[in-house]
Amino acid sequence: MKAERVFLLLAALAGLLWLAPFAWMAVASMRPDAPGQADLASLWPSGPFGWDNYRDAWESGHFPLWYLNTALLCVGILAVQMVTVSLAGYAFARIDFPGRSTVFALFLLQLLLPPAVLVVPNLQMIVHLGLFDSLAGIAAPYCASAFGVFLMRQTFRSIPRDFEEAARIDGASRLQIMRHILLPMAWPGLASFAVVSVSAHWNEFLWPLMAVSSPQHQVLTVGLASFTLASESGGSWGVIAAGTALVALPLLLGFTLLQRRFTASLASTGLK
Repeated sequence: MKAERVFLLLAALAGLLWLAPFAWMAVASMRPDAPGQADLASLWPSGPFGWDNYRDAWESGHFPLWYLNTALLCVGILAVQMVTVSLAGYAFARIDFPGRSTVFALFLLQLLLPPAVLVVPNLQMIVHLGLFDSLAGIAAPYCASAFGVFLMRQTFRSIPRDFEEAARIDGASRLQIMRHILLPMAWPGLASFAVVSVSAHWNEFLWPLMAVSSPQHQVLTVGLASFTLASESGGSWGVIAAGTALVALPLLLGFTLLQRRFTASLASTGLK
């Protein structure tokens, strides 16, 4: 019991440290800017508070366009990934072919590669395909996901083969079994992967920065960087904090609302 209390105390302290930047963002975004403000880095709320920083941030940046580009990018990538990771996960979980384990191990090596290592070859690829400076060019390298394949393989392996064998006796094809039996039963794994995929691509910065040069194709993270540089020259930290909050709030709200369902879905896949 004592060890459990110590663990809970350490977890609470870690949670407070994790929340500190968000607390500063919330306070600074509501606090008016003032030259030489002494409590600029303070986490303690001090008035007067208002929504002026959010209004200034919304008017200074192109947030509607950035939201639209980011939403289209995340939804488009997720739609393609749902197909690729489901089919690949099913193949590695259910189809016996020579070298399956070796191919799967080589496939998972992608998880060991730092994203920065792939920037140059990916950039050469999208330039060769004529997709540079477009949302399709940003999405192209993410059409497949090693983590998604691993997650769906684990999900399909956790489903008893009895359902598949019964459908095969009734004359169902592999695609029919996938569509009508396995995918509905694998919904927790798909939901978990959807949360991970959207979160990762919503926060992606380096690759969209390299793959896009036109302002009309910028996503939220790249737009926020240019917005921050423009605001930083005047020391408008309240406006910068408000702009950061506008980028982070959709994900924070989504995760807060779906936290229990996401945790339950991830636990049902057998991943710890």
